[in-house]
Amino acid sequence: MGCTDRSWFGGCFARTVLGVDRRRDIQEFLTSRRARLSPERAGLVRTGDQRRVAGLRREEVATLAGVSVDYYARLERGQLAGASDSVLDAVARALQLDEAERQHLFDLARVLEPRPASRPRRKPAPPTGPRQAVLSILAGMADLPAYVRTPRMEILAANGLCRALYGGALNEDRLPLNLARYLFLDPHSRGFFTDWESVADDLVGALRIEAGRDPRDRALSDLIGELSTRSDEFVARWARQNVRLHRTTRKRLQNRVVGEIELTGNALELPADDLVLIAYTADPGSPAEDQLRLLASWAAGQETTESSKPSSVTD
Repeated sequence: MGCTDRSWFGGCFARTVLGVDRRRDIQEFLTSRRARLSPERAGLVRTGDQRRVAGLRREEVATLAGVSVDYYARLERGQLAGASDSVLDAVARALQLDEAERQHLFDLARVLEPRPASRPRRKPAPPTGPRQAVLSILAGMADLPAYVRTPRMEILAANGLCRALYGGALNEDRLPLNLARYLFLDPHSRGFFTDWESVADDLVGALRIEAGRDPRDRALSDLIGELSTRSDEFVARWARQNVRLHRTTRKRLQNRVVGEIELTGNALELPADDLVLIAYTADPGSPAEDQLRLLASWAAGQETTESSKPSSVTD
């Protein structure tokens, strides 16, 4: 592999840090998935011998996947480059990977393959924020708290009801706000997210999915590096190798106006903009539905008060 500006050695035949890190990620991911799967759950019969490893042995995974032990051992050492889709599918079935884990395995394998010159790199979010059409969609969702973020968890814009829901954390003068930094580095996040532990688990799992999808994203790797040096909570979760697809999830939030409110966060991808729109909904007829109406009424009152204030004039 050719050298990059992040190579650990300057010689022309050195491996890149990218290649080294990907192989370690693959090894840790596969071994952690193997360790959690018991022989009984995999449909194997225990032979009564003393097991020295947690979960399945390599040879048992190889048998379940229909590959040789030596070949699977190479895969688990991080040598996924060139593995066919059928082999990856077989390994995913043997380890009983869910949808997010299977996608992560394929992402880890594909990133080790030669990068076609014509393959477009991800475009970073424009510094001016989302385009006007996206902002209009946000504003039009007046009855639902909603915001737009990047895959790196940078919230770029939020509508009025969402700003009210987050209690000022998403005010325009504080955007962009990175959710990962807010969650792990701002102590106020623990008071806002009632289920802080599960929210933290989901967010780290989503970041790991993103890191597997595009390890060349310098901004993302810098974010992960920063959190790894500043938050033990983040480090512990990152080491678990768990992955999540951020599509829909229940959240309990503590708001100073309506108290604790339980909502469902729904993620809608905007591929053309490389953005994700998150909208919170309440179950029909639930207390949360009434709470959202009350919060919307309060937010509208706040906007009316602000707009009625006389503006200062400088002579």
